[in-house]
Amino acid sequence: MAGKVVNPFLISTAVSLAAFMEILDTTIVTVALSHIAGSLGSGTDESTWVLTSYLVSNGIILPLSGWLAAFMGRKRFFIFCILGFTGASFLCGIATSLPMLIICRLLQGLAGGGLQPSQQAIIKDSFPPEKLGMAFAITGITTVIAPILGPTLGGYITDSYSWRWIFFINVPIGFLAVFLVKVLVSDPPSAQKRQVASIDYIGLGLVALGLGALQIVLDKGQQEDWFDSTFIMLFAGIAACGIITAICWIIRQKNPIVKLSLFRLPSFSMPCIMLFFVGFALYSSSALLPMLVQTNFGYDATLAGLVLSPAGVIVMLMLPIVGKLVTKVQAKYLIAIGMLLNAFGMWLTGMVTPQTDYETFVIMRVFQTIGLPFLFIPASTLVFSKIAPADSSNASAIVSLMRNLGGSVGIAIVMNKLAHSEQIEQSNLVQHLTVDNFGYKTAIADYMQAAINSGIPALQAPISAMGHIYQELIHQADILAFHDTYDFVAVVLLTLAISALFMPGNKLKKAD
Repeated sequence: MAGKVVNPFLISTAVSLAAFMEILDTTIVTVALSHIAGSLGSGTDESTWVLTSYLVSNGIILPLSGWLAAFMGRKRFFIFCILGFTGASFLCGIATSLPMLIICRLLQGLAGGGLQPSQQAIIKDSFPPEKLGMAFAITGITTVIAPILGPTLGGYITDSYSWRWIFFINVPIGFLAVFLVKVLVSDPPSAQKRQVASIDYIGLGLVALGLGALQIVLDKGQQEDWFDSTFIMLFAGIAACGIITAICWIIRQKNPIVKLSLFRLPSFSMPCIMLFFVGFALYSSSALLPMLVQTNFGYDATLAGLVLSPAGVIVMLMLPIVGKLVTKVQAKYLIAIGMLLNAFGMWLTGMVTPQTDYETFVIMRVFQTIGLPFLFIPASTLVFSKIAPADSSNASAIVSLMRNLGGSVGIAIVMNKLAHSEQIEQSNLVQHLTVDNFGYKTAIADYMQAAINSGIPALQAPISAMGHIYQELIHQADILAFHDTYDFVAVVLLTLAISALFMPGNKLKKAD
């Protein structure tokens, strides 16, 4: 295929198919954990390692993928990752025990970690500089839409068929992606296999140790009560030592595993930070809303997913529009607009009440996500604006890592905030449940009368009434806690919108 000119949109479709499959697997499993636990005879807490194992191995490979692409050649590395991910997906589907599934998910994360960075690098090198906005509109379809659709697709497959088909569907898609990549993609000279004098085993080990431990802390922190847990304290210490030592070691190497020198470019480092918060906004909001509707409004996994999916359609329509805007408006202004729109969406969702219906939730979700194209495309365009072709794979690896870490940090922070807010709101509501409170006395009387009317003996009616009051207390406290959490995220995004205005300005030349 050397020398053959291929339409960059065909190349983008081929490489995005594989990346979409991999990103989808970061969220598609979340709604199936209870089914997996029941099927494999394990507890729900144990089944969460199915998520953690994938995130840990994925996080380890992401920053190393640029070096691995140079070591193997980018196209060969990309195909190797697709085949590995496809094979591991099949093994996950036939797993007969939880330990087997966790090991297979580790392999799946290791193989899939190179797909996002390679996809971005290939697409970036396939388009001329003046059309980078449209290029990253295409990558946005995978990066932004896949996490939104994951819970919907996962819920439908789990409820209609079996959780095993969440993994089996990757097999035909994987083989199709390999065929398309082999036919359509060819490596430019800057992406071909380069001679590597030696492998930096020390840097490799430190990066794997530090990032692996960090992912465990972020994913298990809330479940283990954070730093009150010896387990979390141990892994937090390992993460801190590993990452700090890795940075000190890597910056002294001539051929580093991760090219940290790219952060010296303000046009790279500041958009990288913004992409971290793109992950923060995308993954934290995607985790909160399904939890809200399932725990407090009785939605099943499929319906909870359907709350998210209409927003994905709106985002997909917005992506090409924003892709054209980056040639007309400075990236920092588009990023600020995106942060403001997302902040408004979070504030709007914080107004949920016990009477909120499905259509209102869908509208809230649309406003939560409509700003994401304004964040992802300009930030991605700006971050690659001064990156040489030889550094495309290294830059893509760092960008993907920052975005995924942002998602992990975002989920950890909002879940911690939600848990604390539930305790505070429950304590605040309990203060009003006193015998001199007219509303409380009226509710008790009404519940007691309803219990007696339903055939419960009069002596047991007060116990039944108190049970109803307690259930309503928990329900109200949960919704108020979601109010507080969404308001918190809105304040964070509003602060970032103001900060974005101080980024270096950049506007691409208008395409011919």
